[in-house]
Amino acid sequence: MSKIYINNKKYYVSESDNLLKVCLSIGLDIPYFCWHPELGSIGSCRQCAVTQYHDFSDSQGRLIMSCMTPITNGSIISTNDTISQTFRKNIVELLLTNHPHDCPVCEEGGNCHLQDMTVINKHYSRNYRFLKRTHKNQYLGPFIKHEMNRCISCYRCVRYYKDYADGNDLNVYGANSNIYFGRIEDGVLENEHSGNLVEICPTGVFTDKTHSKKYNRKWDMQYAPSICQNCSVGCNISIGERYGEIRRIENRYHQNINHYFICDLGRFGYSQNYLKKRPKNPSYVVNNKLNILNFNDAIEKSVNFFQHYKNVIGVGSVRTSIENNFALQELVGEKNFSHGMSIKEESCVNLILSVLKNNEFYIPSLKEIESYDVILIIGEDLTQTSPRVALAVRQAIKKRAKDIAVLNGIPKWNASVVSSIAENYKNSLFITHTHETKLDDISEWCYFGSTYDQSKFGSAIAYNLDPTLPIVQGLNSYLLEKASLISKKLLNAKKTLIISGTHSFSTSIIKTAINIAISIKKKKANHVAMTFLTSSANTLGLALIGGISIEEAFKQLTEKKADAVIFMEYDLYRYISKYNCDIFFKNKKNILSIDHQYTKTYKSSAINLPCLNFSESSGTIINFEGRAQRFFQVYDPMFFDKENCLYESWKWLHLIKCKSLNKKISWFNLDDVILSYTNKYAIFKNIKIYLPNADFRINNQKVARSPNRYSGRTALKSHINIHESSQPKDINTMFSFSMEGFNQPHKAFSYIPFAWFPGWNSPQAWNKFQVEVGKELISGDSGIRLFQDNKKILDAYLNFKNTIQKKCWYIIPYYNIFGNEELTQYSDTIQKNIPLPYVLISEADGLEIGLKKHSVIEFYCLNKIFRLNIRFSKNLNNKQIGLPIGRKGFPIDLVGKKIKYIREFVK
Repeated sequence: MSKIYINNKKYYVSESDNLLKVCLSIGLDIPYFCWHPELGSIGSCRQCAVTQYHDFSDSQGRLIMSCMTPITNGSIISTNDTISQTFRKNIVELLLTNHPHDCPVCEEGGNCHLQDMTVINKHYSRNYRFLKRTHKNQYLGPFIKHEMNRCISCYRCVRYYKDYADGNDLNVYGANSNIYFGRIEDGVLENEHSGNLVEICPTGVFTDKTHSKKYNRKWDMQYAPSICQNCSVGCNISIGERYGEIRRIENRYHQNINHYFICDLGRFGYSQNYLKKRPKNPSYVVNNKLNILNFNDAIEKSVNFFQHYKNVIGVGSVRTSIENNFALQELVGEKNFSHGMSIKEESCVNLILSVLKNNEFYIPSLKEIESYDVILIIGEDLTQTSPRVALAVRQAIKKRAKDIAVLNGIPKWNASVVSSIAENYKNSLFITHTHETKLDDISEWCYFGSTYDQSKFGSAIAYNLDPTLPIVQGLNSYLLEKASLISKKLLNAKKTLIISGTHSFSTSIIKTAINIAISIKKKKANHVAMTFLTSSANTLGLALIGGISIEEAFKQLTEKKADAVIFMEYDLYRYISKYNCDIFFKNKKNILSIDHQYTKTYKSSAINLPCLNFSESSGTIINFEGRAQRFFQVYDPMFFDKENCLYESWKWLHLIKCKSLNKKISWFNLDDVILSYTNKYAIFKNIKIYLPNADFRINNQKVARSPNRYSGRTALKSHINIHESSQPKDINTMFSFSMEGFNQPHKAFSYIPFAWFPGWNSPQAWNKFQVEVGKELISGDSGIRLFQDNKKILDAYLNFKNTIQKKCWYIIPYYNIFGNEELTQYSDTIQKNIPLPYVLISEADGLEIGLKKHSVIEFYCLNKIFRLNIRFSKNLNNKQIGLPIGRKGFPIDLVGKKIKYIREFVK
């Protein structure tokens, strides 16, 4: 720690930080543009000038740029002297020379860092009276709107996009005052994290095009802290709502997970939640005629359903909360409860849980992944299935450049120098997969093979680490040499990370990853950690509750061992073949569905109960690292239309149970459900202890869901009735449906609905909620890790038998960020960006069959004829067919299936 003096006050600060970060961390409002906590400093905007004095007798001092100034012991700094204030005011006026006077129509207005910094500088009038420079805007795709005239040349966009996210289709062109940030030509931004440009840009150059369709100012939205439901990472997000519609999703800072960035699917994949496109009232089908029910009739029909059918299977869902799944289990009983996962996925998840429950293996958070020196990815296409993890891996590979800089006395925040070092010095990444991935560009070496071949190669790595393991037969000398090289790299690194997951549906892949980690652990030479990725937001939470597989549930139903079934937020067509589903749904009398989307299962059921989606309800899910996190209701759909009959799934299920058994209702709010399942399952006990309940208050106030200037309170329903009804009461959480309540940083509260602080309206306001800029929140991070107290030790190697695929065609999965996740397939915005399905085959197989680039192939599987265009892979092994598993029409049941024939389709 160093002692420095700022504005005649003494502070002890870290020498590793620059002066700007230190000043912001102690609460001083120094304006800045080009600096960012994650991107470091380049000193291009000259906005953060302060005055440094030689000693206390020095009355003149000299101007320095605080973002480029390291901390030195005894420094004497002034941020509020006339010289630096005048300089900063002149700089912001200079930057605004060509900036248009379009704040009233700019979509960044009220959420703009440039506005905030202009006000901080007390710059209120302009002297420039000549023509402004103008640029042509570009089409950058369906997500990002481009308005280049607003640019102040801070270089943040290209530094983030090129240097941080490794995008290669956005750059800077021109010179002097004619700088242009964009693509070489119009086109869709290709990077999976392009949406972060909206928050990175301090002006309105890059704005959210999905928000533009129904735009409103930041202060006219209602917010709630939530968790992205699109993959197992569990990124923290803020959801903004107006008139019962989600208007935008923004990043919500969490030090140990997403930090400042989320992926494009999490930011833009929300339109399926609109009320107009979803089930809103219960219904009952009689003689193929749909009858709309009111609440009482719906409960009566459901109760009669459970009284008529005594042995009912309940199928839960990995895409909904612990609370909803537990309520279904309580209704149908543990023996009749299905977690809804396939046998293949269930086996993989159980293996992952065995590692999570073993505290001898460290499970890093998303942010911690960035600190590892050598990473081995086995069987996962991270960019498509867990893009935020892929972004973290990219930072880990660049970390060596920062380490080298620090060793040579260069601070790691000096972005230009670190970027230059990173061109020649990187950490090591090794990947095994069936075919190409987008992380191949930063990997030191990639191995492409079937899951059998990948497991075999992984076993060779483990053997090199521990010769007591069985020797691996059948590998050529080149692969044996590579296995030896990788094993040495894994062993010699300071920190080693093994990443795998369930997306290959292969237990052998996961067991291989575990065995490699065990063999490193036994050497005790370095720190080794494991990361496992699952398919959905709450896969681990549901696995901890347990249940039978969907195949077992389906078998019991088709063999009449069970009388009826209730599907809760579950689409059977995603898992079982269309042929079998169509036969099953012919007799729909014994099928009840609860969902918030018009899935094929929902539309094929006799009784349908519409439920609330994740933006309209509150609940708990568990991410890939075993962190239980709470998401909160953004708005109440019943407030906007009393004709809606929408309730949480747990509420429907509990009411049905109580009415069926003639018992009193015992769950009145979410806390009651949490109390029940934490009493039943010890693993969940910390959820009740550490996550806030509905009684939480700050200064006897609830927490406000809306900013102070929220102006819609008396206009939300004026088009219906001028007599505005009062806002609904939230009995489930500590939030109020208004701007009334607490909205400032507080040490007791980490669930922050929106980033706002007096004078800081842009996303840069997160600085005010942090202990130090870029560090943890004042209150600490939200959520609680569930497995940290386990004492079980997993030190024995896992045995597995690989089934050698015979020379026949068989199906493997491939994924795409847009189209793989179930719910976002119902989003209009995402649907337009889902690539057409194709068959992925090897070039060698294409030559053998005589296929051309635009050929269509035909094959028969699961009682269905598939006809699809092809795409060739240079690296895919022979006799493998890649299909977009999980997309509509491509159920999980396809994985591993053999193909009876394959041929070119000729019309």
